Amino acid sequence: MITKVLNSFWYALKGLRIVFEEERNFKIEVFAGIILSIIIVYYRFTYIESALCVISMSGILMAEIINTAIEDLCNKVQPQFDPVIAKIKDVSGSFVMVSVFGSIIVGIIVFYHHSLPF
Repeated sequence: MITKVLNSFWYALKGLRIVFEEERNFKIEVFAGIILSIIIVYYRFTYIESALCVISMSGILMAEIINTAIEDLCNKVQPQFDPVIAKIKDVSGSFVMVSVFGSIIVGIIVFYHHSLPF
């Protein structure tokens, strides 16, 4: 049983490595997460603020991973242009965009709170 759990963990890490190596946006988002972590420490965010930021950033990364999996699957199923596949890819990409917009709103709320003089 432990072997199965460890194998699952290693396969998941392999998938994470693949996304990091192949997806430019994922690298940018990871870099943004590192910058966000530095900002969280520097401005001494509360635990709740930190959790909101980490959850938001994780949501973006998860959305990007799902988007990559969907796009790769679509490319495998239909290598040539297909309007239905294009629609699936567009909808999948919008998932990432919505998560980014939500995270931006969370960031504005948290950063605005820290920019107040009192």
